[in-house]
Amino acid sequence: MPIGFRILALCLWAVLAVAGSLLASAPATAQSCSLSITPLVFGDVDVTANAQVNGAATATVSCSGLALLPVGVCIELGPGAGGGTSAANRTLTNGTNQLSYGLFSDAAASIPWGSGAWPAGGASAVGFNLTLSASGTGSRSVTIYGRVYGGQATAAPVPYASSFSGADARIRYGLLSFLLGCDLLTVVQSTSFTVSANVPATCRVTTSDLNFGSVGVLNAPQDAFTTLAPTCTNGTAYQIGLNGGLSGATNPTLRRMTKGAEAITYGLYRDNARSQPFGSTLGLDTVTGIGSGLAQTSYVYGRVPAQATPSPGPYADTIQATVTY
Repeated sequence: MPIGFRILALCLWAVLAVAGSLLASAPATAQSCSLSITPLVFGDVDVTANAQVNGAATATVSCSGLALLPVGVCIELGPGAGGGTSAANRTLTNGTNQLSYGLFSDAAASIPWGSGAWPAGGASAVGFNLTLSASGTGSRSVTIYGRVYGGQATAAPVPYASSFSGADARIRYGLLSFLLGCDLLTVVQSTSFTVSANVPATCRVTTSDLNFGSVGVLNAPQDAFTTLAPTCTNGTAYQIGLNGGLSGATNPTLRRMTKGAEAITYGLYRDNARSQPFGSTLGLDTVTGIGSGLAQTSYVYGRVPAQATPSPGPYADTIQATVTY
């Protein structure tokens, strides 16, 4: 009995030794893998809209080697040339100007995409097993999801970018499963790609109605005011003009509120003293400003001068405000 046991032990050791020899004869370098990543282009990002903008790129891993064997692959994305405090908070740059974004492995942007070479990123690489075909080749593509965050209204209107290369855009691969850990996949192959976004110069203006209230007799000037709220990208020069209303008045002080065929003359001004007419001629009677990325406040001062009083009733006009930048 002891002799049979010893023979069994020797046979088992022999099998293990042969298996180990076969694995040693098929090192990871027998597989060859490459990585390519398309540019991630966010396009135009209107930061004054205070909304997130999503984008995507495609990472493709192509391998060749021993047929029907699985290759463990981990795709690692570092901070990129723009840097970042974490995988979910990377930075696109243009000089000293910055725009925050994140890279993720899911469309909901809940799983940041990181790298074992970037512990401060606080996120893992994305891994999978790729089984080669009978011809010894195989490939797999995965989507890299990007998100530029809202809340960056004061960003300057310039193009932004970050480049990835070397340790910032690479794969680790080998004959072991990626589930055992990316660090055990010892063969490294890198690529390069870029992430970019453009913040265009943008302006919009919101308006509020101007109400002169109820007046019995127009024997004295009636004054009122309202506000305009221009929002323009940081550093963008703008001018706001007001047209002549429904009557097409060319003189900003002689606009007309109407009720049927009857009318009341009124004027719109840029100052409280009602001495600077508010019209639409650029550089002459418009309101000028420099955008901050946030809503600003401009005033419209109205005056109904003393005049013959028409019949009672509501009188109204419609003014179009235009922002030029």
